[in-house]
Amino acid sequence: MSACVPTRASDSDRTGEPTDAARKAHSPPPAPRRRFHLAGADLSASIAVFLIALPLSLGIALATGAPLESGLVAAAVGGIVAGVVGGAPLQVSGPAAGLTVVTAELIQRYGWRTTCAITVMAGVAQLGLGCLRVARTALAVSPAVVHGMLAGIGVTIAVAQVHIVLGGTPQSSVLANLGALPAQLAHLQPAALGISVLTLTVLLGWPRIPGRAGRIARTIPGALVAVTAASATAALLGLSLPEVDLPSWSSHALAGLPDGPVLGIAAAVLTTTLVCSVQSLLGAVAVDKMAAGRPDLPPEMRRSNLDRELLSQGASNIVSGALGGLPVAGVAVRSTANINAGAVSGNSAMLHGVWVVAATVLLVPVLELIPLAALAALVMMVGIQMVSLHHIRTVTRHREVLVYVVTTLGVIVFGVLEGVGLGVAVAVGVAMHRLARTRITREEDPRGVHHVRVRGQLTFLAVPRLSRTLHQVPHGADCVVELDGSFMDHAAYDALQGWQKAHTAQGGQVEVTGRGGMRIAEPASASHTCCRPWTPWRNHHCDDRPHHHAHTHPDAKAHSSERTAPSRGGHQLASGISAFQRNTAPLVRGELARLAREGQKPTQLFLTCADSRVVTSMITSSGPGDLFVVRNVGNLVPLPGAESGDDSVAAAIEYAVDVLKVQSITVCGHSGCGAMQALLNSPPVGSGALTPLKRWLRHGNPSLARMADTGLPWARLAGRAPADTVEQLCLTNVVQQLEHLRAHESVARALEEGALELHGMYFHVGEAQAYLLEERDPVFGQVDAATYEDSGAAPA
Repeated sequence: MSACVPTRASDSDRTGEPTDAARKAHSPPPAPRRRFHLAGADLSASIAVFLIALPLSLGIALATGAPLESGLVAAAVGGIVAGVVGGAPLQVSGPAAGLTVVTAELIQRYGWRTTCAITVMAGVAQLGLGCLRVARTALAVSPAVVHGMLAGIGVTIAVAQVHIVLGGTPQSSVLANLGALPAQLAHLQPAALGISVLTLTVLLGWPRIPGRAGRIARTIPGALVAVTAASATAALLGLSLPEVDLPSWSSHALAGLPDGPVLGIAAAVLTTTLVCSVQSLLGAVAVDKMAAGRPDLPPEMRRSNLDRELLSQGASNIVSGALGGLPVAGVAVRSTANINAGAVSGNSAMLHGVWVVAATVLLVPVLELIPLAALAALVMMVGIQMVSLHHIRTVTRHREVLVYVVTTLGVIVFGVLEGVGLGVAVAVGVAMHRLARTRITREEDPRGVHHVRVRGQLTFLAVPRLSRTLHQVPHGADCVVELDGSFMDHAAYDALQGWQKAHTAQGGQVEVTGRGGMRIAEPASASHTCCRPWTPWRNHHCDDRPHHHAHTHPDAKAHSSERTAPSRGGHQLASGISAFQRNTAPLVRGELARLAREGQKPTQLFLTCADSRVVTSMITSSGPGDLFVVRNVGNLVPLPGAESGDDSVAAAIEYAVDVLKVQSITVCGHSGCGAMQALLNSPPVGSGALTPLKRWLRHGNPSLARMADTGLPWARLAGRAPADTVEQLCLTNVVQQLEHLRAHESVARALEEGALELHGMYFHVGEAQAYLLEERDPVFGQVDAATYEDSGAAPA
């Protein structure tokens, strides 16, 4: 028996209320059980993260001017504490480059022991915020502000480390470092510069080693290789360079009582809390996105509990500060390495902290061989990478460059807290400007229709200009009002509706459209129309006349349609193209440019009907470059060599299989197919002239014969019989066209080689429901829709 099964899963019951399963799916996940179980994947991932964390922790401590061992303390505490109790199990915490500028400023102003006390107080503040469950509030900060803050910190780090790379000592600020750079260049140390250049060369070249050797080499972190190479070179050449100096732990400085002005200490606590929290929470969200691509992970590992994560970060900072460590936050580099290395729980982060503790005890003689110039070069590269070109392109696309630039410059010139404050102020100003700035224009086309276009949000601030422009439309004239915005307040609505009623009463016609020229339907209670509002891509228009005009003579109605349709269609086409260029093209231009450079590489050939109601990209959630689409009347696949065959379909199949190397071919039928209805109503063979359409539909005769064959099982739809004969033929036609596909030489060869799969699909237009056919030789069984949800695979 053939069967089709819906690919959706319901999140509500028949009453419209969400089911228990839906509530559970959209609720914060329960805290994972902390019963210790060490997986082999966690062990290997912890070693990979440790090898990255060790040199970076020392480098960040060097960049802040703190005791070098403080970086190791923060790495160990961040790994163990946050790894055990954190709400983002796969995120790895430790000393972060984003905190370098803040910590360095605190050390210069208050000293190391007071900085440790500030770290403890920031941890207490994070605990308070976590208890108040306000973690998601941090996500309200504009991404342009966050990226600008990180870019400003990156520039500050890179400029400061240049002095150490050249063999000197950094100054207290970016401007001072830039001012002292000429003198530093005049007195550079060749040995320090050589070791730094070697470190940077290895860092940049290690990921680019080609071939199998490169794949094997990349299993070892580039940072570790670079620092090791620099240390070995300095030792072999006998270079006299400043090296890592780890004093005895007995003399390690712990946190002391805060010493400084109250307001200054409070501002320092606020800054540290802000940067630590925002960086950790945004990092947790990024980790969730990466974990979503790992189907092997249990559900509780794919979604972070942000409030719990904030609590764990607070606890980590309290412990780290008390033990004389740097401030702790989630670290993107280590978290990415942790996920890519196959970690499956928070045990990998915890173990990486254990390895750091072991290294501080057992590897001190080895660590003290590392030249400071190598660490400085490593941290300088991290700072440069914090100025992300991808982020710059993103904020440019969203027209937030001003916010990004102001935040970056503010952090560089004034400091982190001041720069973030300036960025937030500018972001608010830009948002207010966009809300208040509305462009209203009027023009008349050659047909005498007046077009009033409103660009932007329509609020009471724009009502005077809107009213003035609308009253410039002559009495009795036809007018189209195009609203290109996402918000209209009550004042603007009243003004527009009042003018519309008055203009209509004076003999004029008014059509209010949305973006792309699509008509905006009025609520059913306010209009005679039977239509409901549609989404912006809809192509639906009600008859302009009310229902009592239904007795108009058919010929007159047809004549009216013939007269008005072309102009309406031309307007829709032009408006749609204009809307695409204005709204969609800027968003897809980058992706289309990439496809233009690289060529198309679709994974599927999708053969479906030319029916306008079947939107392939919508029902398959696909985009540019995903599907190689062939459409014809009735989704037919002519047999090779058939009479009146169609080489265009065969050519497309051959091109898709042999040239594009698609991995699957899907034949998609749909309900209410006019071609199938025509097949059922077709006259006997030999009667009447064969039009092109009739000749084409002869390729569907095998589907009619298959449906009439009582020896073959009928296709079924989700456990029920087809609603009528047309639906039965629609389903049978999908099965038959799959048989025709197998007769094509290229398809048969690819199937035999195991390089191609065939899928059948049926789309019920009225239900907006897709169904899949999975062949099980030769009987069709049900397809479990949950399989596709759990695996994340996109079916056909």
